[in-house]
Amino acid sequence: MFGLASRKKLRSRGVMGMNQRNVAFIAQYNDRKLYPNVDNKLKTKRLAQRHGIAVPELLGEVEIQHGVEEIFATLSEHQGFCIKPAKGSGGKGILVVTKIDDDGFHKASGELVDHDYIVRHISNILAGLFSLGGSPDVAMLEALIRFDPVFDGLSHQGVPDIRLIVFQGYPVMAMLRLATLASDGKANLHQGAVGVGIDIKTGAAVAAVQHNQIVTHHPDTGRDLSEIKVADWRALLELSASCYEMSGLGYLGVDIVLDKNRGPLVLELNARPGLAIQIANQMGLLSRLREIENLDRVRPPNCNERVDYVLRHF
Repeated sequence: MFGLASRKKLRSRGVMGMNQRNVAFIAQYNDRKLYPNVDNKLKTKRLAQRHGIAVPELLGEVEIQHGVEEIFATLSEHQGFCIKPAKGSGGKGILVVTKIDDDGFHKASGELVDHDYIVRHISNILAGLFSLGGSPDVAMLEALIRFDPVFDGLSHQGVPDIRLIVFQGYPVMAMLRLATLASDGKANLHQGAVGVGIDIKTGAAVAAVQHNQIVTHHPDTGRDLSEIKVADWRALLELSASCYEMSGLGYLGVDIVLDKNRGPLVLELNARPGLAIQIANQMGLLSRLREIENLDRVRPPNCNERVDYVLRHF
């Protein structure tokens, strides 16, 4: 049974606040010149591909308004797809279409939309409606992720993803994010998704929250969240750890999805990952971050060695 810890208890567990995160970790360990590589999802995808890191398939991109109509020939070749702004944040501007038929385009939420709706959505992306700072953007078209059957009944319509905090190449904390009706099928906690804290050593659930409140079951499917255990957990730890070399960032969030055909895929990276992961895990990040900071590194450990350390000590 999950329990809700008091604020005093959370502080005693080393819960980190936003100011401390920004100053002591993001500012200190993340070179700002590298931010465009993670703030722009298209750049992230291309960088990952160069490093041999698996990512969702890119079907195409739209850079100018004139190219909007041209992409429908590509979309018609697929049963579903995802359109997202390259510079979007917080899940804004992501449109997931799970089925195309004579009636139109079926969103993950079940809503039916038409051709003009898709055109307007892409036009809004290009205009920067969803981008950081409102700057002009690029619309990315990705193949639809077919999530692993292990997550059946654990997410409402949308694809679950796993957020890992990686510090100096060491995965230090993990959370499974589950879409809900409130989040419109998106695995975004700010929009009402459920966050399930995941034991970094075993891949098993430790607690779950929605709107910063402890929950025990998925609000839409009724599934018992305490039963969750992510299979092949070490592979996900290694994948997240490898993003350290790829990005060059010392403190980052790595979002991974499990595709039933392709396995673990890196969805995106975040140079400023949020702190709700601490609530979902009912413990703070600070003790683990300080332990990694204090390691005596005779030589830089490789990815597998870093994961070995995490599995032994956390």
